[in-house]
Amino acid sequence: MRALVLVVFLLLAAQISGAADSYLEVTAPGSRKLGLYLAPATTLSGAPAPAIPKETEEVFTFDLNLAGPFSVTSGGTGQGASELVLKTAYSLSGEKVTVECRLWDAVLNREVTAKRYSGSQKDVRHMAHAFSDEVLRAVTGERGAFTGRIAFVSRRSGNKEIALMDSDGHNVQRVTNNGAINLSPDFDPSGREIIYTSYKKGNPDLYRRELFTGGEARISSRPGLNATATYAPDGRRVAVTLTKDGNSEIYILDSSGRELSRLTRDPAIDVSPAWSPDGSRLAFVSDRLGKPQIFVVNADGSNVRRLTTSGSYNVTPRWSPKGDRIVYARQEGGGFQIHIVNADGSGDARLTESGNNQHPHWSPDGRFIVFDSRRDGGEGVYVMRQDGSGETKVSREAGASQPVWSRPW
Repeated sequence: MRALVLVVFLLLAAQISGAADSYLEVTAPGSRKLGLYLAPATTLSGAPAPAIPKETEEVFTFDLNLAGPFSVTSGGTGQGASELVLKTAYSLSGEKVTVECRLWDAVLNREVTAKRYSGSQKDVRHMAHAFSDEVLRAVTGERGAFTGRIAFVSRRSGNKEIALMDSDGHNVQRVTNNGAINLSPDFDPSGREIIYTSYKKGNPDLYRRELFTGGEARISSRPGLNATATYAPDGRRVAVTLTKDGNSEIYILDSSGRELSRLTRDPAIDVSPAWSPDGSRLAFVSDRLGKPQIFVVNADGSNVRRLTTSGSYNVTPRWSPKGDRIVYARQEGGGFQIHIVNADGSGDARLTESGNNQHPHWSPDGRFIVFDSRRDGGEGVYVMRQDGSGETKVSREAGASQPVWSRPW
Protein backbone atom coordinates (compact mmCIF):
# COMPACT_ATOMS: atom_id res chain seq x y z
CA MET A 1 0.00 0.00 0.00
CA ARG A 2 1.37 3.33 -0.90
CA ALA A 3 2.16 5.72 1.89
CA LEU A 4 -0.30 8.44 2.65
CA VAL A 5 0.68 11.83 1.34
CA LEU A 6 1.44 14.17 4.20
CA VAL A 7 -0.86 17.13 4.15
CA VAL A 8 1.49 20.06 4.46
CA PHE A 9 0.49 23.62 4.75
CA LEU A 10 2.43 26.44 6.21
CA LEU A 11 1.27 28.63 9.01
CA LEU A 12 3.13 31.66 7.79
CA ALA A 13 2.26 33.87 10.71
CA ALA A 14 1.05 32.69 14.09
CA GLN A 15 -0.76 35.98 14.38
CA ILE A 16 -1.25 38.43 11.54
CA SER A 17 -2.52 41.06 13.87
CA GLY A 18 -1.89 42.28 17.36
CA ALA A 19 -4.48 39.94 18.86
CA ALA A 20 -3.09 38.46 22.08
CA ASP A 21 -2.57 34.71 22.43
CA SER A 22 -5.28 34.45 25.04
CA TYR A 23 -8.95 33.75 24.75
CA LEU A 24 -11.90 36.08 24.74
CA GLU A 25 -14.89 34.77 26.65
CA VAL A 26 -17.79 35.91 24.55
CA THR A 27 -21.31 35.15 25.75
CA ALA A 28 -24.74 35.66 24.28
CA PRO A 29 -27.67 36.79 26.43
CA GLY A 30 -29.36 33.94 28.32
CA SER A 31 -28.98 30.55 26.67
CA ARG A 32 -28.94 31.93 23.15
CA LYS A 33 -26.09 30.80 20.96
CA LEU A 34 -23.52 33.30 19.79
CA GLY A 35 -24.35 34.61 16.36
CA LEU A 36 -21.41 34.06 14.00
CA TYR A 37 -21.68 35.53 10.52
CA LEU A 38 -19.52 34.27 7.66
CA ALA A 39 -18.76 37.36 5.62
CA PRO A 40 -18.44 36.90 1.84
CA ALA A 41 -14.83 36.00 0.99
CA THR A 42 -12.69 38.55 -0.79
CA THR A 43 -9.50 38.22 -2.84
CA LEU A 44 -6.10 39.28 -1.56
CA SER A 45 -4.83 39.49 -5.13
CA GLY A 46 -5.43 37.97 -8.54
CA ALA A 47 -8.61 36.69 -10.14
CA PRO A 48 -11.47 35.17 -8.11
CA ALA A 49 -11.44 31.37 -7.69
CA PRO A 50 -15.01 30.52 -6.59
CA ALA A 51 -14.14 26.98 -5.43
CA ILE A 52 -11.97 28.31 -2.59
CA PRO A 53 -14.59 30.43 -0.77
CA LYS A 54 -17.18 27.69 -1.42
CA GLU A 55 -15.02 25.14 0.41
CA THR A 56 -14.07 27.40 3.31
CA GLU A 57 -17.68 28.44 3.90
CA GLU A 58 -18.80 24.80 3.79
CA VAL A 59 -16.17 23.79 6.37
CA PHE A 60 -16.81 26.75 8.70
CA THR A 61 -20.57 26.17 8.60
CA PHE A 62 -20.24 22.47 9.43
CA ASP A 63 -17.54 22.78 12.10
CA LEU A 64 -18.84 25.77 14.00
CA ASN A 65 -22.50 24.71 14.01
CA LEU A 66 -21.45 21.27 15.28
CA ALA A 67 -19.26 22.85 17.96
CA GLY A 68 -22.37 24.05 19.77
CA PRO A 69 -21.76 27.61 21.03
CA PHE A 70 -22.51 29.27 17.68
CA SER A 71 -25.42 29.93 15.37
CA VAL A 72 -23.71 30.30 11.99
CA THR A 73 -25.19 32.37 9.20
CA SER A 74 -23.93 33.58 5.85
CA GLY A 75 -25.14 35.55 2.84
CA GLY A 76 -28.66 36.94 3.06
CA THR A 77 -28.95 40.47 4.30
CA GLY A 78 -25.63 40.52 6.16
CA GLN A 79 -24.39 40.00 9.66
CA GLY A 80 -27.53 41.31 11.38
CA ALA A 81 -27.28 40.92 15.16
CA SER A 82 -24.34 38.48 15.09
CA GLU A 83 -21.78 39.02 17.85
CA LEU A 84 -18.93 37.58 15.76
CA VAL A 85 -17.93 37.94 12.13
CA LEU A 86 -15.54 35.56 10.38
CA LYS A 87 -13.80 37.23 7.44
CA THR A 88 -11.90 35.27 4.79
CA ALA A 89 -9.61 36.51 2.04
CA TYR A 90 -7.58 34.41 -0.39
CA SER A 91 -5.25 34.44 -3.35
CA LEU A 92 -4.40 31.79 -5.94
CA SER A 93 -1.10 31.87 -7.83
CA GLY A 94 -0.54 28.77 -9.91
CA GLU A 95 -1.07 25.92 -7.45
CA LYS A 96 -0.24 28.05 -4.41
CA VAL A 97 -3.15 29.18 -2.26
CA THR A 98 -2.98 31.70 0.56
CA VAL A 99 -5.99 31.98 2.89
CA GLU A 100 -6.25 34.70 5.50
CA CYS A 101 -8.91 34.35 8.21
CA ARG A 102 -9.98 36.91 10.82
CA LEU A 103 -12.49 36.62 13.66
CA TRP A 104 -14.04 39.97 14.50
CA ASP A 105 -15.94 40.90 17.67
CA ALA A 106 -18.80 43.00 16.29
CA VAL A 107 -19.89 44.13 19.77
CA LEU A 108 -16.54 45.51 20.92
CA ASN A 109 -15.48 46.31 17.34
CA ARG A 110 -12.10 44.62 17.58
CA GLU A 111 -10.22 41.70 16.13
CA VAL A 112 -10.23 38.52 18.23
CA THR A 113 -7.71 36.44 16.29
CA ALA A 114 -6.32 36.11 12.77
CA LYS A 115 -4.26 33.54 10.90
CA ARG A 116 -2.75 33.20 7.44
CA TYR A 117 -2.28 29.77 5.82
CA SER A 118 -0.41 28.83 2.67
CA GLY A 119 -0.41 25.57 0.71
CA SER A 120 -1.86 23.99 -2.40
CA GLN A 121 -5.49 23.91 -3.49
CA LYS A 122 -6.00 20.46 -1.99
CA ASP A 123 -5.14 21.90 1.43
CA VAL A 124 -7.95 24.49 1.50
CA ARG A 125 -10.34 22.35 3.57
CA HIS A 126 -7.56 21.62 6.09
CA MET A 127 -6.81 25.35 6.35
CA ALA A 128 -10.48 26.04 7.13
CA HIS A 129 -10.58 23.25 9.74
CA ALA A 130 -7.45 24.77 11.31
CA PHE A 131 -9.14 28.14 11.68
CA SER A 132 -12.27 26.48 13.11
CA ASP A 133 -9.96 25.02 15.79
CA GLU A 134 -8.53 28.51 16.33
CA VAL A 135 -12.00 30.09 16.66
CA LEU A 136 -12.81 27.64 19.46
CA ARG A 137 -9.51 28.43 21.17
CA ALA A 138 -10.09 32.16 20.88
CA VAL A 139 -13.66 32.02 22.21
CA THR A 140 -13.53 29.19 24.78
CA GLY A 141 -9.83 28.86 25.70
CA GLU A 142 -9.67 25.26 24.38
CA ARG A 143 -8.55 24.57 20.84
CA GLY A 144 -10.81 22.44 18.65
CA ALA A 145 -10.05 19.07 17.10
CA PHE A 146 -11.42 19.47 13.59
CA THR A 147 -7.95 19.04 12.05
CA GLY A 148 -7.80 15.55 13.55
CA ARG A 149 -8.65 12.60 11.33
CA ILE A 150 -11.01 9.69 11.88
CA ALA A 151 -9.81 6.13 11.27
CA PHE A 152 -12.57 3.62 10.65
CA VAL A 153 -13.40 0.21 9.20
CA SER A 154 -14.63 0.56 5.63
CA ARG A 155 -16.66 -2.02 3.72
CA ARG A 156 -16.52 -0.05 0.48
CA SER A 157 -14.42 -2.72 -1.26
CA GLY A 158 -16.56 -5.57 0.04
CA ASN A 159 -13.92 -6.44 2.63
CA LYS A 160 -13.24 -4.82 5.99
CA GLU A 161 -10.35 -2.41 5.38
CA ILE A 162 -8.96 0.41 7.53
CA ALA A 163 -9.46 3.92 6.10
CA LEU A 164 -9.06 7.55 7.16
CA MET A 165 -11.32 10.55 6.63
CA ASP A 166 -11.44 14.16 7.76
CA SER A 167 -13.55 14.94 10.82
CA ASP A 168 -16.39 16.03 8.50
CA GLY A 169 -16.17 12.86 6.38
CA HIS A 170 -14.31 14.34 3.38
CA ASN A 171 -10.98 13.19 1.93
CA VAL A 172 -11.30 9.43 2.50
CA GLN A 173 -8.00 7.57 2.14
CA ARG A 174 -7.57 3.83 2.34
CA VAL A 175 -4.92 2.58 4.77
CA THR A 176 -5.11 -1.19 4.21
CA ASN A 177 -5.87 -3.01 0.97
CA ASN A 178 -5.18 -6.63 1.75
CA GLY A 179 -8.60 -8.17 1.06
CA ALA A 180 -8.83 -9.62 4.56
CA ILE A 181 -10.73 -8.66 7.70
CA ASN A 182 -9.13 -5.63 9.42
CA LEU A 183 -10.59 -4.35 12.71
CA SER A 184 -10.29 -2.08 15.75
CA PRO A 185 -7.98 0.76 14.63
CA ASP A 186 -6.47 2.99 17.31
CA PHE A 187 -4.15 6.00 16.93
CA ASP A 188 -0.91 6.43 18.83
CA PRO A 189 -0.70 9.69 20.84
CA SER A 190 1.03 11.50 17.95
CA GLY A 191 -1.78 10.62 15.53
CA ARG A 192 0.82 9.52 12.96
CA GLU A 193 0.55 5.77 13.58
CA ILE A 194 -2.26 3.28 14.01
CA ILE A 195 -2.52 -0.16 15.53
CA TYR A 196 -5.11 -2.65 14.33
CA THR A 197 -5.99 -6.34 14.11
CA SER A 198 -5.83 -8.09 10.74
CA TYR A 199 -6.64 -11.64 9.58
CA LYS A 200 -4.47 -11.24 6.47
CA LYS A 201 -2.22 -14.15 7.51
CA GLY A 202 -5.13 -16.24 8.80
CA ASN A 203 -4.86 -15.50 12.52
CA PRO A 204 -6.17 -12.28 14.09
CA ASP A 205 -2.74 -10.69 14.57
CA LEU A 206 -1.79 -7.21 15.75
CA TYR A 207 -0.13 -4.70 13.40
CA ARG A 208 1.38 -1.23 13.68
CA ARG A 209 1.39 1.08 10.66
CA GLU A 210 3.18 4.40 10.23
CA LEU A 211 0.67 6.45 8.23
CA PHE A 212 3.03 8.73 6.28
CA THR A 213 5.66 6.19 5.26
CA GLY A 214 3.39 3.14 5.04
CA GLY A 215 5.87 1.18 7.14
CA GLU A 216 4.18 -1.72 8.90
CA ALA A 217 5.15 -4.31 11.49
CA ARG A 218 3.30 -7.33 12.88
CA ILE A 219 3.91 -6.95 16.59
CA SER A 220 1.83 -9.80 18.02
CA SER A 221 0.99 -13.07 16.30
CA ARG A 222 0.50 -15.14 19.40
CA PRO A 223 -1.86 -18.14 19.04
CA GLY A 224 -5.50 -17.13 19.21
CA LEU A 225 -6.85 -13.62 19.46
CA ASN A 226 -4.62 -10.49 19.35
CA ALA A 227 -7.29 -7.79 19.40
CA THR A 228 -8.89 -4.60 20.78
CA ALA A 229 -5.46 -2.99 21.28
CA THR A 230 -5.11 0.58 22.55
CA TYR A 231 -2.06 2.79 23.01
CA ALA A 232 -1.13 4.04 26.45
CA PRO A 233 -0.89 7.85 26.73
CA ASP A 234 2.93 7.56 26.72
CA GLY A 235 2.85 5.81 23.32
CA ARG A 236 5.35 3.20 24.54
CA ARG A 237 2.84 0.61 25.79
CA VAL A 238 -0.16 -1.15 24.31
CA ALA A 239 -3.01 -2.84 26.16
CA VAL A 240 -4.42 -5.78 24.21
CA THR A 241 -6.72 -8.78 24.54
CA LEU A 242 -4.88 -12.09 24.06
CA THR A 243 -6.15 -15.66 24.21
CA LYS A 244 -2.74 -17.34 23.92
CA ASP A 245 -3.25 -19.23 27.19
CA GLY A 246 -6.74 -20.41 26.34
CA ASN A 247 -8.71 -17.68 28.06
CA SER A 248 -9.36 -14.07 27.07
CA GLU A 249 -7.14 -11.85 29.25
CA ILE A 250 -5.70 -8.34 29.01
CA TYR A 251 -1.95 -7.89 28.67
CA ILE A 252 0.41 -4.94 28.44
CA LEU A 253 2.94 -5.06 25.58
CA ASP A 254 5.62 -2.60 24.60
CA SER A 255 5.27 -0.97 21.18
CA SER A 256 7.37 -3.73 19.58
CA GLY A 257 5.05 -6.43 20.95
CA ARG A 258 7.20 -7.67 23.85
CA GLU A 259 5.05 -8.74 26.80
CA LEU A 260 5.50 -6.48 29.82
CA SER A 261 2.76 -7.73 32.14
CA ARG A 262 -0.52 -9.58 32.40
CA LEU A 263 -3.23 -7.28 33.69
CA THR A 264 -6.14 -9.65 34.39
CA ARG A 265 -6.24 -13.19 35.84
CA ASP A 266 -9.78 -14.46 35.88
CA PRO A 267 -11.53 -17.47 34.29
CA ALA A 268 -14.10 -15.05 32.83
CA ILE A 269 -13.75 -13.24 29.48
CA ASP A 270 -11.82 -9.95 29.83
CA VAL A 271 -11.64 -7.70 26.72
CA SER A 272 -11.64 -4.12 25.38
CA PRO A 273 -9.07 -2.26 27.54
CA ALA A 274 -9.18 1.56 27.59
CA TRP A 275 -6.49 3.69 29.28
CA SER A 276 -7.21 6.61 31.57
CA PRO A 277 -5.55 9.79 30.21
CA ASP A 278 -2.84 9.72 32.92
CA GLY A 279 -2.06 6.04 32.23
CA SER A 280 -2.64 4.99 35.84
CA ARG A 281 -5.82 2.94 35.28
CA LEU A 282 -7.67 1.01 32.60
CA ALA A 283 -11.34 0.32 32.03
CA PHE A 284 -12.23 -3.03 30.49
CA VAL A 285 -15.16 -5.40 29.89
CA SER A 286 -15.56 -8.61 31.89
CA ASP A 287 -18.34 -11.15 32.35
CA ARG A 288 -16.87 -12.34 35.67
CA LEU A 289 -20.19 -11.57 37.37
CA GLY A 290 -22.23 -13.37 34.73
CA LYS A 291 -22.92 -10.59 32.20
CA PRO A 292 -20.56 -8.17 30.42
CA GLN A 293 -19.95 -5.11 32.62
CA ILE A 294 -17.38 -2.31 32.72
CA PHE A 295 -14.62 -2.70 35.31
CA VAL A 296 -11.65 -0.51 36.25
CA VAL A 297 -8.20 -1.74 37.28
CA ASN A 298 -4.95 -0.03 38.21
CA ALA A 299 -2.25 -0.23 35.53
CA ASP A 300 -0.28 -2.68 37.70
CA GLY A 301 -3.26 -5.08 37.83
CA SER A 302 -4.32 -4.20 41.37
CA ASN A 303 -7.63 -2.94 42.72
CA VAL A 304 -10.13 -4.36 40.22
CA ARG A 305 -13.56 -2.83 40.80
CA ARG A 306 -16.87 -2.81 38.96
CA LEU A 307 -17.80 0.52 37.34
CA THR A 308 -21.27 0.02 35.82
CA THR A 309 -23.99 -1.17 38.16
CA SER A 310 -27.01 -0.94 35.88
CA GLY A 311 -27.79 -2.60 32.57
CA SER A 312 -27.12 -6.25 31.81
CA TYR A 313 -24.72 -5.92 28.83
CA ASN A 314 -22.22 -3.04 28.79
CA VAL A 315 -19.25 -2.99 26.39
CA THR A 316 -16.55 -0.91 24.59
CA PRO A 317 -15.56 1.66 27.25
CA ARG A 318 -13.51 4.76 26.37
CA TRP A 319 -12.07 7.18 28.91
CA SER A 320 -12.59 10.91 28.31
CA PRO A 321 -9.49 13.05 27.60
CA LYS A 322 -10.02 14.90 30.90
CA GLY A 323 -10.36 11.63 32.83
CA ASP A 324 -13.65 12.47 34.50
CA ARG A 325 -16.02 10.30 32.47
CA ILE A 326 -16.26 7.05 30.53
CA VAL A 327 -18.46 6.46 27.51
CA TYR A 328 -19.64 2.98 26.55
CA ALA A 329 -22.35 1.02 24.68
CA ARG A 330 -25.22 -0.73 26.47
CA GLN A 331 -27.45 -3.39 24.97
CA GLU A 332 -31.06 -2.27 25.26
CA GLY A 333 -33.98 -3.89 23.50
CA GLY A 334 -32.81 -5.16 20.15
CA GLY A 335 -29.71 -2.99 19.86
CA PHE A 336 -27.14 -0.83 21.64
CA GLN A 337 -27.28 2.75 22.92
CA ILE A 338 -24.41 5.03 23.95
CA HIS A 339 -24.15 5.79 27.67
CA ILE A 340 -21.82 7.98 29.72
CA VAL A 341 -20.83 7.52 33.36
CA ASN A 342 -18.59 9.37 35.79
CA ALA A 343 -15.21 7.73 36.41
CA ASP A 344 -16.38 6.80 39.93
CA GLY A 345 -19.45 4.98 38.56
CA SER A 346 -21.99 7.67 39.43
CA GLY A 347 -24.19 9.69 37.10
CA ASP A 348 -24.88 7.10 34.40
CA ALA A 349 -26.84 8.70 31.55
CA ARG A 350 -28.06 7.59 28.15
CA LEU A 351 -26.91 9.77 25.22
CA THR A 352 -28.56 8.21 22.16
CA GLU A 353 -32.19 7.29 21.61
CA SER A 354 -32.55 5.98 18.06
CA GLY A 355 -30.72 3.43 15.96
CA ASN A 356 -28.28 0.72 17.00
CA ASN A 357 -25.19 2.60 18.23
CA GLN A 358 -21.78 1.14 19.14
CA HIS A 359 -18.03 1.76 19.42
CA PRO A 360 -18.05 5.24 21.01
CA HIS A 361 -14.77 7.15 21.10
CA TRP A 362 -13.90 10.70 22.21
CA SER A 363 -12.55 13.51 20.09
CA PRO A 364 -9.14 14.55 21.48
CA ASP A 365 -10.56 17.81 22.88
CA GLY A 366 -13.39 15.93 24.66
CA ARG A 367 -16.10 18.03 22.97
CA PHE A 368 -17.47 15.24 20.81
CA ILE A 369 -18.14 11.51 20.77
CA VAL A 370 -17.78 9.64 17.50
CA PHE A 371 -19.57 6.31 17.11
CA ASP A 372 -21.05 3.98 14.53
CA SER A 373 -24.77 3.55 14.08
CA ARG A 374 -27.23 1.51 12.09
CA ARG A 375 -30.13 3.77 11.19
CA ASP A 376 -32.55 3.79 8.32
CA GLY A 377 -31.17 0.43 7.24
CA GLY A 378 -27.56 1.53 6.84
CA GLU A 379 -24.38 1.67 8.91
CA GLY A 380 -22.34 4.85 9.23
CA VAL A 381 -20.11 7.00 11.43
CA TYR A 382 -21.78 9.74 13.47
CA VAL A 383 -20.54 12.55 15.72
CA MET A 384 -22.42 14.13 18.63
CA ARG A 385 -21.53 16.60 21.37
CA GLN A 386 -20.49 15.09 24.68
CA ASP A 387 -23.97 15.79 26.10
CA GLY A 388 -25.62 13.75 23.32
CA SER A 389 -26.88 16.73 21.31
CA GLY A 390 -26.14 17.49 17.67
CA GLU A 391 -25.99 13.91 16.31
CA THR A 392 -24.60 14.25 12.77
CA LYS A 393 -23.65 11.61 10.23
CA VAL A 394 -20.16 12.30 8.89
CA SER A 395 -19.29 9.22 6.82
CA ARG A 396 -20.19 9.48 3.16
CA GLU A 397 -19.93 5.80 2.26
CA ALA A 398 -22.02 2.82 3.33
CA GLY A 399 -20.64 0.33 5.83
CA ALA A 400 -18.39 2.62 7.91
CA SER A 401 -17.82 1.52 11.52
CA GLN A 402 -15.45 1.40 14.53
CA PRO A 403 -14.33 5.07 14.33
CA VAL A 404 -11.47 6.59 16.34
CA TRP A 405 -10.46 10.30 16.25
CA SER A 406 -6.80 11.37 16.13
CA ARG A 407 -5.19 14.40 17.68
CA PRO A 408 -4.94 17.38 15.28
CA TRP A 409 -2.65 16.84 12.28
